[in-house]
Amino acid sequence: MLKLVLMRHGESIYNLENRFTGWTDVDLSAEGHIQAKEAGILLKKHGFAFDIGYSSVLKRCIKSLHLVLEEMGELKIPVETTWRLNERFYGALQGLNKTETVKKYGLEQVQKWRRSPEEEPPPITKTDKRYPGFDPKYKDLTEDELPLTENLTQTIKRVLPFWNETAIPALQQKKRVFICAHGNSLRALIKYIDNLTDKEVTQLEIPTARPWVYELDDNLDKIRHYYLE
Repeated sequence: MLKLVLMRHGESIYNLENRFTGWTDVDLSAEGHIQAKEAGILLKKHGFAFDIGYSSVLKRCIKSLHLVLEEMGELKIPVETTWRLNERFYGALQGLNKTETVKKYGLEQVQKWRRSPEEEPPPITKTDKRYPGFDPKYKDLTEDELPLTENLTQTIKRVLPFWNETAIPALQQKKRVFICAHGNSLRALIKYIDNLTDKEVTQLEIPTARPWVYELDDNLDKIRHYYLE
């Protein structure tokens, strides 16, 4: 039996300030550091070890992964980062306070922007300072790969090449895989793995720094999944 572990990063500064984050490269909060360390302690307590780690290219994920591995004594394992695991790109909502946005647009509309597989937040323009084309991290991406906004369906389409071309081959080689990503990139993965409906994925909550474990058979079919306690 194989075990795959997914984890959302620890609390970020924007999580603490209740802001839409998306691809904004904010750091972990002090609590986020603690959460990531505690996740590492929990994984070690339950006897987990990993052969490879994957993260988005955003520092809140990279640092969370590092802190987990440090607590586990696993800093020696290779770690790969990929933009495909980035959070959903929230377009013009990025940086806005969520409560103030609800007051302006209404809870129903904001919930659609946050969770609906088909609803896109308002897009930015290519002249906006938040446009990822200005960030050297994304210099190798094509113009089509640089989002102005994203819904969950588009996020799934972006994440799946990582799953099919990177994660699956690693699992087929019996590697013990740890993926540290974001609320919506993980929601995208879980929707695909568990074949969730649009309604089910909309209701899926993914708390910060809480390891989600998949147990898989030799054919990589799911046996069960659970949050590690």
